[in-house]
Amino acid sequence: MENKRPLVILAIILGIVFIVIGITYFALPAKSLPFPNFLGHESGSNHHHVKHGIAAVLVGIACFVYAWFASGPKDSQTTT
Repeated sequence: MENKRPLVILAIILGIVFIVIGITYFALPAKSLPFPNFLGHESGSNHHHVKHGIAAVLVGIACFVYAWFASGPKDSQTTT
């Protein structure tokens, strides 16, 4: 039997991180993104990166879905 608990914890942490990154893309214009090497940072631009935000939120949700299914009960019945 495999122990998937570390992967579930990692998926939850990554899900939270990606959701926060998505909210950051929605809330801040390109010139105000937190780090100069943040994907989409453009000096002097007031453009919001909505597509980047949507993608980050979807990846975060996918991480939560993985954690949900990986932490579910194990099927003890096998068909032979």
